[in-house]
Order: sequence, then C-alpha cells, then structure tokens
Amino acid sequence: MKKPHRFYEFFAGGGMARQGLGKSWECLLANEWCPKKAAAYRRNHSGPDHLMVQDVALLKPSDIPERAHLAWASFPCQDLSLAGQGKGLSGKRSGTFHAFWKLMLGLRSEGRMPPVIALENVTGALTSNEGQDFETLARAFAEANYRFGALIVDAVHFVPQSRPRLFFIGVAEGIELEGLEGTMTHLDPMQDNRLHRAYAKLPSTLAKRWVWWKLPHPKIQSRRFSDLVDDSLPPNAWHQAAETHKLLGMMSAANLSKVEEVSKSGRLTQGTIYRRTRIEDGVRVQRAEARFDGISGCLRTPGGGSSRQIVIEIDGDRIRSRLLAAREAARLMGLPDSYQLPEAYNEAYHLLGDGLVVPVISHLSTNLLAPLAERSASMVLASAA
Repeated sequence: MKKPHRFYEFFAGGGMARQGLGKSWECLLANEWCPKKAAAYRRNHSGPDHLMVQDVALLKPSDIPERAHLAWASFPCQDLSLAGQGKGLSGKRSGTFHAFWKLMLGLRSEGRMPPVIALENVTGALTSNEGQDFETLARAFAEANYRFGALIVDAVHFVPQSRPRLFFIGVAEGIELEGLEGTMTHLDPMQDNRLHRAYAKLPSTLAKRWVWWKLPHPKIQSRRFSDLVDDSLPPNAWHQAAETHKLLGMMSAANLSKVEEVSKSGRLTQGTIYRRTRIEDGVRVQRAEARFDGISGCLRTPGGGSSRQIVIEIDGDRIRSRLLAAREAARLMGLPDSYQLPEAYNEAYHLLGDGLVVPVISHLSTNLLAPLAERSASMVLASAA
C-alpha cells in the first residue's frame, strides 16, 4: 500500500484542511491557539492526538516532529480584509504569518523545511498596503530558495457559496513542475485581473521565481442553496413577523423589487440576506440585501461587525426569515453532516466562518499538492536518512 503524504496543519481551526486533504495524507502536527476550535478539531479527528493548542509564536523547531511533505497555514485574515484598517501583515492577527515563517526557517536550519508550503487567506492579501504585503510573502519564499505562485479559487465552483480565497503555494527549488505549470492567461478561472496586477507589481528578482500554477477546470456543481436548507427546523427557529418586517424595511428599492418579483412568481423560493452598512448621500445606512440566485453570500464570523447570514423564504404572499442554521453553514463549507459542530450557535458559526471549503482543498490536493508531494518525496526521504 502506498504510504500517505505527511503534512503539518497550522492555524488549524476545526481541521477543514485535514478534511479536504483526506486519507491519502497523514497529519504529523496540527496547531491551533483557540481552545474552542481545538475542541472541535479533536471531536472530529480520531487517532493519535497531534494537536498542540498554543500560539504559533511559542512553537520551536524541536516541537515539530520528523519532516513533512507539506505545511499548510491558513493564517488569520482580519488585518488583510476590507475591515482590517490597513494593518496588513503588521497587524496583530494577520502578522502571525511572521511567527509561522520564523518556525519554517528554523526547520530549514535543520534540513527539515517542508518542500511544499501552502498559505490560504482572503484576496485582500493581494492589495493590502498597496501590494507590499503580497511582496513580503513572495520575498519570504524567494529568500528561502522556493519558487511560488498563487491562485484565486471561488468556492462557488464546488458549493453554492460565493467565497473567493487566495492560495499562495511555494515549492523548494529542484522539484519538477512539468504538467503543473501553466502560463498567464485570462481564460483560466483560477486567475483573474487582481492576481495579474499583483504579479505585475513584483520586483523582477521575485517575478523570476513566480509559477503560474495550472489546475483543471472544476466540474460544474449543480447544487443550489435550497438543496442545503434544513426543512426540519422547528417553527420557533423562524423570526417573529415583526423582525421579518423590519428586514424588509431595511431594503433598498432594488432589493424590495427582487422580493416582490419572487412573491409574484408563486413558487416557494429560499434565498439569503446579509445586513450591510452602505454610504448613501454621505450617511451610513444599514441595508438588508437579498439574493435569490441559488448562491449563498460568503460566510463571515459574527465578530468585527459582520452580520450573520439570514434565510428568507417566500411562498406567494407569505414571507418569513430566520438565521442560517449552523448545520446549513457547515454544508455550505462542504462538510459532511457527520462533522460534529459545537453546540453553541455562535461558536459553531465562528468556527465555520473562519474555515476552509473542504472540496476546494480536495481539488487543490488532487491536482497540485499531492503531485508536488509525490515529486518531493525523495527530498523528504533524504532528510530523514
């Protein structure tokens, strides 16, 4: 039997990277600082307990076992997002990348730096601090003698949720890339103009180490948001009529028109609502924005002013609303119903809003990470000898 590829999982959350990588990968170490997320990780992953619950900045190379083919790091996104106030990689949360990288360099000094390293974050990492943060990531990899490239993958190709994310993947010099390396093209759904602009800003010394990763087009997913809705929820899960009326009152004319059009169709329709703050005539106004295209908006954590997603159901003249259930959120992340969620709603929603879409990781693993790990196996074996 073929031995599984080995990996480290940093900023592990509830272990969604591990879920996506699947049984062909063996976790040597997982790291998560939040005890609540760590509890969810342990509930869903049996076998040897490789989870270390502490700040990544406190880890030392001696804490890291053996040598892995891959290090996965979904470092915090808050300072790189639109709500991050421009702090970027100098911020307290997203700046934990530096602690992670220091650990990787410590492993390098021992000849144990994983030959494949994957970072995941929001697409704001491309433009934060006018592109300087993206250059910082590129420079870190280049100085460690790695080649690197990035992909933007929207989860909408795999689940009915609009969730674009940046995947920055580096490989040690010397790994064969034939068949995995493409060209800069606007036809590839894993690239877009934001990625091209970020690449164009890189100094020539870094651009020379860039790889345009090539992935096959994902299969068109046919599930709609309504396919994931839980129809067994009790009546008290739904808002009182006054709360639904309040939401409708927060809608712009364009959004109310959407609701009226669906109502007139006479078809039972389930959509989603997010409350957002908009600037109208120089004034901040909270609006409720609905969508009925079969796609959910991007799940967000409840903290930092982000709202929870709301389900709106219209059946003729009957309109009702409720919070998105935790299990529905898990389904939008591609998790199986067997995945055990925290009992507290906010805790479950936070875990999921911070997480990874499982089939996206599986697609990356099958078509890029696993082939790179296979080609790097001789390096890993040599260091273990």
